[in-house]
Amino acid sequence: MDPKSSSAAAELTPLLVSACLLGDPVRYDAGHKWLGDERLALWRDQGRLVPVCPEVAGGLPTPRPAAEIAGGSGAQVLAGELRIVDIDGGDPTEAFVAGARRALATARRYHCRLALLTDASPSCGSTQVYDGRFSGSRLAGEGVTAALLRDAGIEVFAPHQLEELARRLVELDTDRRR
Repeated sequence: MDPKSSSAAAELTPLLVSACLLGDPVRYDAGHKWLGDERLALWRDQGRLVPVCPEVAGGLPTPRPAAEIAGGSGAQVLAGELRIVDIDGGDPTEAFVAGARRALATARRYHCRLALLTDASPSCGSTQVYDGRFSGSRLAGEGVTAALLRDAGIEVFAPHQLEELARRLVELDTDRRR
């Protein structure tokens, strides 16, 4: 949806959101992580959502091999200190970085100051990521896209932080109307 498609939507703060949370089958396994929350449905109906899948935007296919950051966080990948590895031994790091840059460009195009990203993903993880051993264990940290967005001043939230995100949207909407 285009958050600028109506004058009412133009008064609302746009929200960058992981496409998989909206039910788009873009995850590595061609699945989704649909977030059936009434607030997300309302924000969609308001025209404020800007969906993005950084991995697909970076050129990765769906489905694709599962991937994890090799023992760290997205900021380390962006700094060139760590790579992303897939379960087959491949190195999709460049696609993840390219997708993060495209997600940031999209956020800037729509003036998004907030993002709702799925958690634990090597792209979108905002509070945690998998440990890089394909063991199912998680580490505190963030994915490549979450790190890049935060570095650009965009506030990033995980699905378990919807209450806090809703409060920030109200605050920013109020500021926009002044």
